[in-house]
Amino acid sequence: MAKTLSILRFPDPRLFKKAKPVAAVDDRIRELVADMARTMYEAPGVGLAATQVDVHERVVVIDVSEQANELLVLINPEILWRSDELKTHEEGCLSVPGVYDTVERADRVRVRALGLDGQPYEFDADGLLAVCVQHEIDHLDGKVFVDYLSPLKQSRIKTRLRKQERQAAAA
Repeated sequence: MAKTLSILRFPDPRLFKKAKPVAAVDDRIRELVADMARTMYEAPGVGLAATQVDVHERVVVIDVSEQANELLVLINPEILWRSDELKTHEEGCLSVPGVYDTVERADRVRVRALGLDGQPYEFDADGLLAVCVQHEIDHLDGKVFVDYLSPLKQSRIKTRLRKQERQAAAA
């Protein structure tokens, strides 16, 4: 049975570690995916990268469906193509709870990844899925959406999250 994992919170230095490629899609990786999916759905969120649960391998789970029943598993994902057209979207992150801000990203992307069966597949994404794919792959590369914001905003977010942690610890 899948278990719920702890999600690292910004500015934890482990969030900035670059993930290594998965060597083989085996039972250990399938178990990690099940645990990550459960964690994402319970949070609740629409995407989760292994980096966020302190596993530094290139694994992502995403589900942008209305009913949260269309799990997309990306193992060793790579963006093959990005549209020149950029769009600005409001983003949030399970590692940066309660913080939302606008980030500019490619409007459309083409992605290659391995599935749970270890077989490669490709797909095109736009809208929320394109945003989510780029956001989660950033996590695998040691980048958090806050990195796209101004230094002043980054500082304010760190201060606010540290204050929340102190209040939670005191409670």
